[in-house]
Amino acid sequence: MRIVGGKYRGRLFNPGKSFHARPTTDMAKESLFNILQNQVDFESLKVLDLFAGTGSISFEFASRGCSDITSIEMNFQHHRFIKEVIEKLGEKNIKAIKTNAFQFCQKSDERFDLIFADPPYDHKQFSEVPDLVLSGSLLKEDGLFILEHPKNYNFSTRNEFVEVRNYGSVHFSFFRK
Repeated sequence: MRIVGGKYRGRLFNPGKSFHARPTTDMAKESLFNILQNQVDFESLKVLDLFAGTGSISFEFASRGCSDITSIEMNFQHHRFIKEVIEKLGEKNIKAIKTNAFQFCQKSDERFDLIFADPPYDHKQFSEVPDLVLSGSLLKEDGLFILEHPKNYNFSTRNEFVEVRNYGSVHFSFFRK
């Protein structure tokens, strides 16, 4: 895993061969953050990274100056890796929470400016993730929700849908509340 931009740019972390997460590709991450750079003020964002996996997206936000990042990952090994990288970076702005993303969203009373979700593509509740994020008060008014997904999903019929961007096998659907 490589951090592609910001103050940690170029830092490499190896989660090991037994790691089961599918990290967002460097090309897709770089493209996503180029888009965001023109839309948001990173330093003022409160970010939620759901299904964090390697924590790659959380680290990209921290590298660009976000001061309030919550990283949700249920898998023990993945959560431990995220905590190790946080420690190696000396990063104080990421809270890594080991819990089920669906339960967190249903119980949390926090509100976020930007929510990024990258559920496992084969997750049985994958298609429910937009409802989970957009139906409650988790995302602030005018907040941005980004869902990473494979090409066989189409969310363009949702009222909150803004656009989809494709980078090879990686697709990002953008939603505004």
